[in-house]
Amino acid sequence: MTIFTLTLGICNLLFLLSKAFSTDTLTFSQSLHDGTTLSSKDETFELGFFSLRNSTNRYLGIWFKNIPVKTIVWVANRDHPLKDNSTKLTITNDGNLLLHSNNNTVHWSTNTTTKPLRPPILQLLNTGNLILRNDDDHGNNEEKFLWQSFDYPCDTLLPGMKLGWNKKTGLNRIITAWKNWDDPSAGNFTWGITFDSNPEMVLWKGTSKYHRSGPWNGVRFSGAFGGSNRLTTHPLFVYKLVNNNNDEVYYSYRSINKSLISIVVMNQTLFRRQRIIWIPDNGTWRLFQTAPRDICDTYNPCGSYANCMVDASPVCQCLEGFQPKSSETMDLSQGCVRSEPWRCRVDGRDGFRKFVGLKYPDTTHSWVNRSMTLDECKVKCWENCSCTAYANLDIRGAGSGCSIWFGDLIDLKVVSQSGQYLYIRMADSRTDPKDAHKKKALLLIGTTVAPTVLVILFAILYYYRRKRKYEEENVSVVKNDKVVGQEDSMELPLFDFATIVNATNNFSTDNKLGQGGFGPVYKGVLADGQEIAVKRLSRSSGQGLTEFKNEIILCAKLQHRNLVKVLGCCIEEEEKMLLYEYMPNRSLDSFLFDSTKSEILDWSKRFHILCATAGGLLYLHQDSRLRIIHRDLKASNILLDNNLNPKISDFGLARMCGGDQIEGNTNRIVGTYGYMAPEYVIHGLFSTKSDVFSFGILLLEIVSGKKNREVTYPHHSHNLIGHTWKLWKEGTPEKLIDNCLEDASILSEAVRSIHIGLLCLQRQPNDRPNMSSVVVMLSSDNELPEPKEPGFLIDRILNEEQSEFRSQTSSTNEVTISILNVWLGVYGFSDFLGLSKGSRF
Repeated sequence: MTIFTLTLGICNLLFLLSKAFSTDTLTFSQSLHDGTTLSSKDETFELGFFSLRNSTNRYLGIWFKNIPVKTIVWVANRDHPLKDNSTKLTITNDGNLLLHSNNNTVHWSTNTTTKPLRPPILQLLNTGNLILRNDDDHGNNEEKFLWQSFDYPCDTLLPGMKLGWNKKTGLNRIITAWKNWDDPSAGNFTWGITFDSNPEMVLWKGTSKYHRSGPWNGVRFSGAFGGSNRLTTHPLFVYKLVNNNNDEVYYSYRSINKSLISIVVMNQTLFRRQRIIWIPDNGTWRLFQTAPRDICDTYNPCGSYANCMVDASPVCQCLEGFQPKSSETMDLSQGCVRSEPWRCRVDGRDGFRKFVGLKYPDTTHSWVNRSMTLDECKVKCWENCSCTAYANLDIRGAGSGCSIWFGDLIDLKVVSQSGQYLYIRMADSRTDPKDAHKKKALLLIGTTVAPTVLVILFAILYYYRRKRKYEEENVSVVKNDKVVGQEDSMELPLFDFATIVNATNNFSTDNKLGQGGFGPVYKGVLADGQEIAVKRLSRSSGQGLTEFKNEIILCAKLQHRNLVKVLGCCIEEEEKMLLYEYMPNRSLDSFLFDSTKSEILDWSKRFHILCATAGGLLYLHQDSRLRIIHRDLKASNILLDNNLNPKISDFGLARMCGGDQIEGNTNRIVGTYGYMAPEYVIHGLFSTKSDVFSFGILLLEIVSGKKNREVTYPHHSHNLIGHTWKLWKEGTPEKLIDNCLEDASILSEAVRSIHIGLLCLQRQPNDRPNMSSVVVMLSSDNELPEPKEPGFLIDRILNEEQSEFRSQTSSTNEVTISILNVWLGVYGFSDFLGLSKGSRF
């Protein structure tokens, strides 16, 4: 009985001790040891020691107490990890917090110089703010705090925290990302408020500006968006910018719904600032807002006086009244100059043009006056020859205040902001451009309507006559096993059958290189020693004269270093053959999907293949004499020369479009299972964007070394696209990278390539970039837009009442396609991105 009583007494004592240390305060006489915690009064936050995943390092930090996924919001010793659990937190006589080991080794301290009037107390507030205060201050007045964690944030901004400057003390509260999910030490991705006359929020990547919010316009930051990533049509947050001339300038936000849990986190892996919300029903964090959102949201992608429009092609457009610095092309970095010369303060040669819905320019070289009217602001700008633009400082009501800019205007983009006007200095702008346009339009209609109608009619007639003439004279037709028409227009030499027989050793099986939907391919050697590849049309092939004629016409016209070169053709009686340059390394798939040969393709070679293939596809879509949609881009149709340079081949299924045509429709669905875009499979709509979709799959295959059509994943049945999307949502896209590249790949470049691949695989064609944008994205470090859920193929036959698709088959290079292969997503929340931070989220 004595032993039982003693045991019970010890248990009660331990329980009371644990209760004592689960309060929200720590007194001067107490210590916080590893294994004990402080909790805020409302049980929202908890302070204690923790480790990350498999790491043995220990940290002192604050996290959400009642969220199952441990979410760290602040770390005291982020740059000085503890190596064991012998450390404790105490309050010193001079009013500081001290994190030290039993041997008195100091690992972290607050280093405040404010002396306490009474024995200080440490308290964890319901806001998540850890404060050190005098014993009788009760934590209500932050000006009396000896120290507070909100003044020294890590990677997370909580509601009520201030981001910005205390002008009196020089304290600058900035948010700094973790190095990675296992290391909370400071990375190089930061977020803060500029300390100038017209402050704005800036994301920094190292010492370079990465994203700029635009200055505050009285309602929101001028570059902010209306909120397409909202969970509801009603606003969830109130945002505030405080700018007291002598005291402080800071940004903060609060939730309208007190029960809503939200945080803003800096993501070093994706270089994003992400506002996320806890969804109790699903037990997950969901993305609410992110910045930057796309290439136009990064800092100054287009140069001076250029307007970034993410949906335009090209994305950079000169403002009205300006022209590209380069007369030949619109370089993303060169920007624009005025179209007409102007002279300062000369009537008729100097004025202002009103631009609506632009993000305000970089405020580094700007000046503000809070009391001026807009008219006074205009006069002030006009009198200073260095002033290039002006605007209202506050757009509310009739507008008030003055903001003027000096020097070139940079980092402009389209935003949907009502009442946000920017007046830019240029020549000949005394009248409103809308009125001038109306007058010009009326004059044009009055003087040219009749001649214009006649010109249009003659142009239409001329077009159709030229089109018919071209079809009759320049398009060769296969008839009676012979090519008729003008042979010179083919620009393709003809070889006799005997020559091909000798070159291939009578089509010996030893010379056979492979078999495609067109027919067998043989290696051959001509009499002069030149090696060739011969593609022989099989009589039983699902492809036939149409594809053969198509490939003759196209290959005769196309010339690019990343397209396979056609040397000639042979058409005699039943035989129809094409002769190509011989590619000794055969096709990309023979390397990529072979466990031994794939190691030859290190990352630098794979990335070169990606970029070169993109260049070849861009030539087909944009730069060739004909606009070509390939329709069958895949690894087996990418051939490799001696130096592993890629060349796109097999144009039998390609389609020619007019000069301005970028899409078409067909009832005959041809291509290869697993590579075709959803709109093509279901509706027969093909376009340059369907080729972009195929390129996206090819990109993921090159990075991963796996086929899209192979289901080899142990924990789910997704194809490669679905698997990639799953990893992307979990924040671990690097897991997709081929295992043989672990030691050689450049992680950031590979992850960026995966990002580009997902953009190419968007369900809606308009959401996919064109190939010119893909080439730019592969060759630059500009920020990329956030991908939506891609379209990936799931073999599923819908219930009859749900399906309106008619089963339709077509023989292809590898498989017969059924239109009932429906492109669907499996996750059902494409508007939001579930995040994963390892042991944090």
